Amino acid sequence: MWIQELWRYPVKSMAGERIQRAEVTDGGIVGDRMVLVAGPGGRIITSRTHPRLLGLRGSLAPDGEVLVNHKPWADPAIAEAVRVAAGPHAHLVPHDGPERFDVLPLLIGTDGAFEQLGVDHRRLRPNIVIGGVDGLAERGWPGHRLRVGGVIAAVAQLRSRCVMTTYDPDTLEQDLSVLRRIASEFGGQMALDCGVVSGGWIAVGDPVELLPAEGV
Repeated sequence: MWIQELWRYPVKSMAGERIQRAEVTDGGIVGDRMVLVAGPGGRIITSRTHPRLLGLRGSLAPDGEVLVNHKPWADPAIAEAVRVAAGPHAHLVPHDGPERFDVLPLLIGTDGAFEQLGVDHRRLRPNIVIGGVDGLAERGWPGHRLRVGGVIAAVAQLRSRCVMTTYDPDTLEQDLSVLRRIASEFGGQMALDCGVVSGGWIAVGDPVELLPAEGV
C-alpha cells in the first residue's frame, strides 16, 4: 500500500487543495482547517447548511498564509464572497482549537472503498487516500494503527457520512442518491477517522503499512 493522494483544507467547509507533501502533527496536517466560517455569536457555519461554501477554494501561500480563491482570506472581496455563500452575518475567523475537526484530525480513505462507491471521492473530503487496498478492507481497520510514511496514525472508527457527500465538487449540483447509497450499501459509513500517534512528514508515494491492533 502507498499514499496515493494528499489533501489539505485550509478553510473548513471550502474546497481544498491537493498537495504532494505535508507535515503531520498531533493536530493533523499542518495548514488544515486554520480558518473557519462563523456566524452570529461565533457559531460555526459549515457547508452542510450552506453548500455554496464548497464553491470557494482554500489554499496556502508559500509563506503559509491562508488564501481563498487565490486571495488573502482577510481580503474584502473574500469577505463579500463568504457573505454571499453563507449569509449576511457570515465571516471568516482564524482558529486552532480541536472543534475545527468534525471528529479527529485525519480522515483517511482507500482506493478500494472509493471504487466500490463509484463517485468522485472528493465528495468525501479525505486528507489521505491510500492506494493498493482491496475492496472494503478498510472496514476491518478500526482499532489498528497505520504507518503512513513517517507518521503513525490510530484508526478510531469508520466515518459516518453526511449531506456534504451529495454535492458535486465542481458543479455543486446535488445528488441525494449518493448519500442514500452510502446508507443502504455501506451502513452510512465510509473512510476512517484517525488520530495521530506520532507525527512526521509524509509524501505521495510513501509506503503504508497496517500494524497490529493494540494489545495484539
